[in-house]
Amino acid sequence: MAFQPIVNLETQTIFAHEALVRGLNNESAQAIFQHINDSNRYLFDQACRTTAIRLAAELHIPCFLSINFLPNAVYEPERCIRTTLEAAENHGFPIEQIIFEITESEQITDLVHLRKIVEYYRARGFKTAIDDFGAGYAGLNLLSEIQTDLIKLDMALIRGIDQDKVRQAIVKGVLQVAGELSSLVIAEGIETQAELITLQGLGINLFQGFYFAKPAFQSLAQIPLDRFVTVV
Repeated sequence: MAFQPIVNLETQTIFAHEALVRGLNNESAQAIFQHINDSNRYLFDQACRTTAIRLAAELHIPCFLSINFLPNAVYEPERCIRTTLEAAENHGFPIEQIIFEITESEQITDLVHLRKIVEYYRARGFKTAIDDFGAGYAGLNLLSEIQTDLIKLDMALIRGIDQDKVRQAIVKGVLQVAGELSSLVIAEGIETQAELITLQGLGINLFQGFYFAKPAFQSLAQIPLDRFVTVV
């Protein structure tokens, strides 16, 4: 696993660390996902959860831990969550600090089943998020069916937004919808100060991206102090 921070500029704190899949020698997530199929998807999903929780406990993460999960790997939420609960208990990591992100790396085959998963997770005290919103399979259709605590805007919406009125209008619309649904919005993929200034001006406070820190392999990334400065 590698960990990348999600920053809250309103409070000038780290809101969460996202656990990102890596190979044993820091190979990319893309390289790992090439080996995932129907025969190993469930075990892979479970292994990622337990590994992320174990490392988070070892690194003494004091904030939220964000873990991606594969919706099609969760057959019965009650059974699948058992391993997560056991890992959290064994390693002393509070379940109320865990966020489950619905990843868009594969098409969701059963929205009713996914809704059941999200509702079950939230009832057990976990936070939930839609990852990469605005790209792939994570769009308005998914949001109309599944309500989560957080919505993470895909970096395709963020890239160059300071010079793109269309992207700005889209993000404004998403923020209005998210507000009515009581969901927090995270802008991921921030690479420049200009992007950050524009997004702050639109009302976003939670950010993730290389501008703050690249993912750190098996450790927590260090953020330069000047990155916490509110620029608007």
